[in-house]
Amino acid sequence: MIRLEEPGDRATLRAINLAAFGEPDEAKLVEALHEHGAVLVSLVAEVDSRTVGHILFSRMWIDAPSGTVAAVALGPMAVLPGHQRRGIGGRLIARGLDLLRERGERIVIVLGHPEYYSRFGFSAEKARGLDHPFPPEALMALELEAGALAHVHGKLKYDAAFGIRF
Repeated sequence: MIRLEEPGDRATLRAINLAAFGEPDEAKLVEALHEHGAVLVSLVAEVDSRTVGHILFSRMWIDAPSGTVAAVALGPMAVLPGHQRRGIGGRLIARGLDLLRERGERIVIVLGHPEYYSRFGFSAEKARGLDHPFPPEALMALELEAGALAHVHGKLKYDAAFGIRF
C-alpha cells in the first residue's frame, strides 16, 4: 500500500533512510526539507502493515533568463534492504508522479541511475539545457506536461537543505 506520510511516521522514515543508505545524510535531508517547508509530496510504502519504503518530492527552481521556473526534485527514495528489488520503489515513484500531475506540477528533476529512472520517462536529454554540477548522464528530467522544458534553460536551484552550491 502506498499512502501519504503522516506526522507519526518521521522516526520510522529516518530508520528506513539510515538502513537503505547506510549513513545519515539522506535521513538528515528529509528532516531538513520538512523544516524548510519545501516538501511537496512525501509517500510511504507499507507491506503487511509495516512501513518499508519512502519517497520525497520537494520544491526546486530553474533560474532562467526569462524568470524563475518552478520544478520538483525527486529524492531521496529509500526502501529497506530486505524489500528492495520487488517494485516498491517503482510504485512510490509512479504514485508520486501521479499526485504531482494532479497538483499541476510540470517538471521533475532527479539525480540517479539512468537505467532505473528512464523506465519512468526521465531523460538526460530533457535536462540538457539545465546548468548543474553533476555528471550529465546522471541528472535527468521528466515533463509532466508535454513541452514544459522546451524553452527552459538555466541554473538549477535546490533547497538549501541539499547543500548544493555551484
